[in-house]
Amino acid sequence: MHLDVQDLRNFYYRSRLGRAAQKAVREEVLRFWPEAQGQTVVGYGFAVPFLRPYLADARRVIGLMPGPQGVIGWPQGMPNVSVLCEETCWPLDTGRVDKLLVMHGLETSENPGALLEECWRVLGPGGSALFMVPNRAGLWSRSDKTPFGYGRPYSQSQLESQLRLHSFLPIGHATTLYQPPSQLRFWRRTAGMWESLGGRFSMVVAGGVLLVEATKRVQAPSGPGLRETVRRPLQVLKPAGKPEAKPV
Repeated sequence: MHLDVQDLRNFYYRSRLGRAAQKAVREEVLRFWPEAQGQTVVGYGFAVPFLRPYLADARRVIGLMPGPQGVIGWPQGMPNVSVLCEETCWPLDTGRVDKLLVMHGLETSENPGALLEECWRVLGPGGSALFMVPNRAGLWSRSDKTPFGYGRPYSQSQLESQLRLHSFLPIGHATTLYQPPSQLRFWRRTAGMWESLGGRFSMVVAGGVLLVEATKRVQAPSGPGLRETVRRPLQVLKPAGKPEAKPV
């Protein structure tokens, strides 16, 4: 079940808790991707709050938003780069994306397998995809007062298994949002402290958001011709036999 785009916008841009969540998650995204000079950066779901740092230097930034969710113009005060699209049919050429960020997309998808296939299709060779989902062990997935309380939360092993099943190779992971999902003044004032402490003691305290970075895994071609070549790689060094005499 997709969330409504207006609810997502109101949470991230108009609530104190949402702005704190945006700050914490964006900082973690920047640890994975410090820059995107001359690259094509695409976000799917509601990823636009975390794409802003790349607007200045990226060759192109695109925010894809699924039809059931709806779309808003973004960024404010600049030429619009957000696009309404089908969940599993994106208006992008194959293999042209350098960085792909999926946020509020995978856990709410009715067909996550087909969505991951579309992610694989558009990601270019050497590109990087960053999947962000509610952490099953965290507090945020247990509260429906935030967008992270909807859809299917994941554990790290569940998400990585799903990615491998669809030809992705996980290469890194992290968690963030250690602050409680509460609007109370005390928790808002101490949010920075909880994020700092959570990063140090992440083995004890579970973050609310799980991030897994993955690359595109391309299978080597297989077939009898290839197997025969590998089995006898030095066959070409043997002297050729004498040509047969042609009948007169």
